[in-house]
Amino acid sequence: MNSNTVYKAFSSTCEEFGNHPFLHIPDTAAPYNTGSIDASYQKTLEEIDSLASNYENAGYKINNRVGLFLENRIDFFCHWLALNKIGCSVIPLHPDMQSGEIAYFLEHGEAVLVVSLPHKKSELQEICKNIKNNPPVICTDSSADIPIAKSFPQNSDMPSGSTECALLYTSGSTGKPKGCILDNNYFLYAGYWYNSIGGLMELKRGQERLLTPLPLNHMNAMACSSMAMIMSGGCIIQLDRFHPKTWWQSVKSSRATILHYLGVLPAILLEQPESADDDFSRQIKFGFGAGVNPKHHEIFEKRFGFPLLEAWAMTESGAGGSIIANHEPRYIGTCCFGKPKSWLEYQLVDEKKQVVSLGEPGELRVRTTGDNPARGFFSGYFKNPEATQEIWQDGWLNTGDVVREDENGYLYFVDRRKNVIRRSGENIAALEVEAGLVGAPGVLEALVTAVPDEIRGEEVAVCVVPKTKLNANEQSAHEIVNHALKTLAYFKVPGYVIFCKSLPRTSSNKPKRAEVKSLAKEYLENGKFFDTRRLKKRVQN
Repeated sequence: MNSNTVYKAFSSTCEEFGNHPFLHIPDTAAPYNTGSIDASYQKTLEEIDSLASNYENAGYKINNRVGLFLENRIDFFCHWLALNKIGCSVIPLHPDMQSGEIAYFLEHGEAVLVVSLPHKKSELQEICKNIKNNPPVICTDSSADIPIAKSFPQNSDMPSGSTECALLYTSGSTGKPKGCILDNNYFLYAGYWYNSIGGLMELKRGQERLLTPLPLNHMNAMACSSMAMIMSGGCIIQLDRFHPKTWWQSVKSSRATILHYLGVLPAILLEQPESADDDFSRQIKFGFGAGVNPKHHEIFEKRFGFPLLEAWAMTESGAGGSIIANHEPRYIGTCCFGKPKSWLEYQLVDEKKQVVSLGEPGELRVRTTGDNPARGFFSGYFKNPEATQEIWQDGWLNTGDVVREDENGYLYFVDRRKNVIRRSGENIAALEVEAGLVGAPGVLEALVTAVPDEIRGEEVAVCVVPKTKLNANEQSAHEIVNHALKTLAYFKVPGYVIFCKSLPRTSSNKPKRAEVKSLAKEYLENGKFFDTRRLKKRVQN
């Protein structure tokens, strides 16, 4: 990695692949445009350099932070890299965020400026009026008129690998979201990792076209897929979001060779009617993602003709701590995410941080080998040294994910530690129960959580969005539990079934587990549930 900033990496790639496509946005993913959008590396670099000059002339300096409300558009890449050129960091904002969330991100992150799409400007100005720093808001259509920066201490340092590139906020399952400080090295290592790991992920320089529907305020899209293409001269195919009805149309028309996904995508795509055009084995090399339902994994690969490579990572670990099943055997349908590579050390520990026996589930802890255990990892939580120290206990990044290891060193995801239900001494993974509910009659969506139980400590509850209102009754509740009893041990099946109109999810469609737990407790307190505990009977031998 000769370049020490994201901008320099982009500029270096432009020297080799200037006329190659950098970004393609299909017309199905650009409702704000009259057709598809295409930009070469050279054309994009010219726009980046022009913007960087405007920012620099207005007095913005290294380590200033700028909020970006630019959705998954080309504007995001241009402003991000322009700011990166002069050493500024960015705070990406997702379009589905509420005003309170935006205000928190901008105030906590000490943003000095906000770049907005025209339709959002007035709303963002109102938000900024009520936060401490009151940053000015500019539009993408007037970026030549950037307001002069407010007075800040002079800083003559040049941007480097350790310069902050972005402040990304975690979802905040409990309490306020934490701001992860990500420097240039974090992003560069992500691109290096993706391009060098090989196996089923082998990339060809200047030839790949990577399609992703994931939001650019998350590390998967901003650091992983973007840097993979920037550092290989490939083309990013950036959708505004996941469109099930036009997904395969976008895949075909964009000539994508790689797809990124989250677990919910395969599930939705498998619901679509089968077609003679379902085989993409000649076009798509692999899908990259995490969380595919074990019951869907093999079915999806056989139907659509390409492998879904399950990976593990978190914003805090970056690519430095990533693990992926990019070699056979992949143990499809088992939640296996591969075997850690030689440069990654790991442990599985119990709640007392003691290493568990082989085959027993434990919390995954990771660090890189050598004298820099945080190589490629985040730099810490902004304004939160206590949380940074907590996650880095004993010199390991303590991930909070419960994992088990087999005799050959392969790792299998069990659940988030906070999502493990402790019932009568048994640890029950919410994800395992949810997998057992796939195909249950009348169920459109189901999320499992723990609720208090005076006798057993905790009991399993499932919040269900029914396919129709007619499915929200006691008979349906019993059918759901009886379905689960066919594949799960009796103590794992739901003791309470709660029917809801909808379930809380993040902007990237991940369940808001803390809110689901609160929702279940509220329904139980108000008597809005079906008690199915009597159906949970131990099988007599």
